[in-house]
Amino acid sequence: MMKPVIGITMGDAAGVGPEVIVKALADPSVYEACRPIVVGDAKIVERAIKMTRTSLTVHRVNEVNQGEFTHGVIDCLHLDLVPEDLPVGEISSLAGSAAFKFIKKAIELAKQQEIQAICTAPLNKEALHKGGYTYPGHTEILAELTNTKDYSMMLSSPKLKVIHLTTHVGLKKAIDAITPERTYTVIKLAHETLSRAGYKNPRIAVCGINPHAGENGLFGEGEEEEKLIPGIQIAASEGINVTGPYPADTLFFRAVRGDFDIVIACYHDQGHVPIKVLGLEEGVNITVGLNAGVIRTSVDHGTAFDIAGKGIADERSMLAALQSAAELSPKKVLNKF
Repeated sequence: MMKPVIGITMGDAAGVGPEVIVKALADPSVYEACRPIVVGDAKIVERAIKMTRTSLTVHRVNEVNQGEFTHGVIDCLHLDLVPEDLPVGEISSLAGSAAFKFIKKAIELAKQQEIQAICTAPLNKEALHKGGYTYPGHTEILAELTNTKDYSMMLSSPKLKVIHLTTHVGLKKAIDAITPERTYTVIKLAHETLSRAGYKNPRIAVCGINPHAGENGLFGEGEEEEKLIPGIQIAASEGINVTGPYPADTLFFRAVRGDFDIVIACYHDQGHVPIKVLGLEEGVNITVGLNAGVIRTSVDHGTAFDIAGKGIADERSMLAALQSAAELSPKKVLNKF
């Protein structure tokens, strides 16, 4: 079976994305797992090679089937959207617009089965908005461009996996958005994702919304009983191994200990904080449930403008994201070349 082709979108060219891509592709283990190709701007990749002082060369291509996929040579699908002298570490509408177009191109390639997964470097939301694309983040872009309604953000690290009921909305709106239907949908997405990854009867635990998961009505206004428990019960009746809701202040400890395979978080910070406490360098962001067979993984950090251009950005999250993309790619690789 041929190794999957992974399209790596450059993200915001003024951030650390190009640097972590270059440093990750300097690692031969990447080429043992997949065939990577950068969807971005070759000029910026060449600049990142100089910044990181890596001994790599860039191979500009116009089509995926022109890639060499050889360690030491970075294949780059060159879109030529930003100038070579783009300022590093600064908000740029040009970089924001280009970041969106890199993603759009990668999705087109995935739909055409020219790549088997997308791995995204970070974008900057302010730059994205200045560039004319007012999305909260990568996940929402991917959902719209693949016409996906039911999706979720999943975070993965060596010790913990978390999937979210809600993400980039304020806390009050997040709670309002949680419904039994949404709870059931995300439980099912978690079950299907882990099952495809080889887990047998994955153990799923649901976080409570309120302190102590409401403690039988002592805290909150019955949100657990209204919004979570009905969805849990429906999923369980279908044979899915799901339990909860559990108090969040102990559930993540139990999951790290090994009691559960994945935790369902109710809102952004509830799920993100435990993952990031365990280590920014190894966290992977995965978009679950996208239509058209699109697999997407991402680094679990931002553009880090404060260190961009210094060549010191840590590539471990990108390496983990590439490994996850290779693992989650379809077992039967359907390449056109």
